[in-house]
Amino acid sequence: METIKRILQNKITDRITPGKAILIFGARRVGKTVLMRRIVDEYPGKTMMLNGEDYDTQALLTNRTIANYRHLLEGIDLLVIDEAQSIPHIGSILKLIVDEIKGIKVLASGSSSFDLLNKTGEPLVGRSTQFILTPFSQQEINQIETPFQTRQNLEARLIYGSYPEVVTIDSFEQKTDYLRDIVRAYLLKDILAIDGLKNSSKMLELLRLIAFQLGSEVSYEELGRQLGMSKTTVEKYLDLLEKVFVVFRLGAFARNLRKEVTKVGKWYFYDNGIRNAIIGNFSPLAIRQDTGALWENYLIGERRKANFNEGQHKEFYFWRTYDKQEIDLIEEYSENLTALEIKWGNKIPTLPKIFQEAYPHAKYHVINRDNYQEFI
Repeated sequence: METIKRILQNKITDRITPGKAILIFGARRVGKTVLMRRIVDEYPGKTMMLNGEDYDTQALLTNRTIANYRHLLEGIDLLVIDEAQSIPHIGSILKLIVDEIKGIKVLASGSSSFDLLNKTGEPLVGRSTQFILTPFSQQEINQIETPFQTRQNLEARLIYGSYPEVVTIDSFEQKTDYLRDIVRAYLLKDILAIDGLKNSSKMLELLRLIAFQLGSEVSYEELGRQLGMSKTTVEKYLDLLEKVFVVFRLGAFARNLRKEVTKVGKWYFYDNGIRNAIIGNFSPLAIRQDTGALWENYLIGERRKANFNEGQHKEFYFWRTYDKQEIDLIEEYSENLTALEIKWGNKIPTLPKIFQEAYPHAKYHVINRDNYQEFI
């Protein structure tokens, strides 16, 4: 299969400058290493690429002296560190390098924003630029697909998702095996590593409950009762799951109306395939009961991917009133509002009158299978 170039590649390359660290966040297996290798291959200067999980790399970098770094990086224009969060004191290390090694440029990746930001956050204030790499966006896959092929592959995207290897594997059985391996070998490993957690079974149970409530408002108290844990622990676990790029939360949009719901949230998965692997369901759409939820998760995920790739800094919400009027997705960008209703069928609902009156300048679109490619 042809190579798919990541949208972020040129944007990251353009931001590589002396005295700055570029940080790339994203789940394991979404292509961070491949992306950095391509940047290295095309970089005109002399580069050094290290793996933060390698003990030799850790030994080299944890000798925190200027003399060590000057010796190690003599003649190097670009230092690249994959899985940098595995290196103790990486924030202080990167600060020392960018401050003291004249002309050095740094590119580092991490599969946990919790770990890498905790270790680099304060030391690198004003010295870093951050990017989030997701599974392939459809815009990226368009490099190797026609619009007709994209439509043909829609069911596979809803069931198996868009992880790079999943997209390139032809066999549905192999796609299934690969996704199960990711959940088993990588996902829980990263979750348990980030905060000294030991109870992987509870974390997996929580993920399953969230997967079965995909796109629905979630009660932390109810989740806690089902899992035998406190509301506070549920919130902590979900926060950790968000920091390792497994799930993300949509809060409720509310600005003007007493009737607007404000304190609840909905949870979605970064990738449909991971969600289906967690519940062990790769059945075709024709016999599923959750097609609408998968469709909603997919489209909201694609809109967020575009936001990350284009650096638009949109905020995403859902909207609902206490009398059950609702909109699936609200996008807020600067002073602009866009309301998006997501439908698997051909029904074209009208914008709720109360929303229209409260936000008269908001744009409104209905996304369905006939027009969805315009929106992703």
